[in-house]
Amino acid sequence: MIIRELFIQKKVISNPSFFNFIIVSICLAISAAYEWLEWGVSLATGDGGDAFLGTQGYVWDTQSDMLFATIGAISGLVVFSKIQDKQLQKI
Repeated sequence: MIIRELFIQKKVISNPSFFNFIIVSICLAISAAYEWLEWGVSLATGDGGDAFLGTQGYVWDTQSDMLFATIGAISGLVVFSKIQDKQLQKI
């Protein structure tokens, strides 16, 4: 929602049909960057990386984290967009 508000305030998006797609894509990119960080720490620390990751042997940890980030971003847009628009109009 912060990214959405920044884009609205700065009038960054000229084509509103892709507005939500771009916001979800940015959220997914942030999630992917964090997964890269986890992977890098895991490589750098060797066996200690598993303790940092907390995967407990779950092979699909990265994919499920990114899926949940995508679902959260879409849900947040669906639930809170109208509320945020009303609040921004009051400003």
